[in-house]
Amino acid sequence: MVEITPKTKINDLLNAYPQLEAFLMQLNPKYKKLKNPILRRTVAKIATLTQVAKIGGYETLDLVNRLRKEVGQPPLNETDIEESKEEEAPAWIQKEPKIVVDANKLLDEEKNPLAEVSRELKNLGSGEILLIESDFLPSPLIDTFKEQGYEVYARETNGKTFLTYIKK
Repeated sequence: MVEITPKTKINDLLNAYPQLEAFLMQLNPKYKKLKNPILRRTVAKIATLTQVAKIGGYETLDLVNRLRKEVGQPPLNETDIEESKEEEAPAWIQKEPKIVVDANKLLDEEKNPLAEVSRELKNLGSGEILLIESDFLPSPLIDTFKEQGYEVYARETNGKTFLTYIKK
């Protein structure tokens, strides 16, 4: 049995509780991307429930407790959850991006967004910007590129589109 927490990886969750895949897809249409085999083999292995909650527009505690209830685990308290605060937009995002990547198109073509963006970043010079457009917050990619030392900023534009800026 896997205890469901904000740090649980989506891949581990679905391996332990396969029935939660259908539950998640009913919860939010954005989670239908979990059916994509490329996404399941790549991003699902690094994405935590905190990141999955952001993608779906949920508070982490709410999503985690819904999943816990589905498998018979008791709910967590507010004190068990660390929410990140909204960061202020950096001035560098005003600069025209050198490369624009459509993450939804990549997923539709069964391509790996992490690999594609990594490849494109190699073509950027110092200080240049890559922009990822998507209908979801690509939290796992954001965290990965931050860990690699890139400056990253993401924002929602109209309730349907997320713009993620990566500065080399």
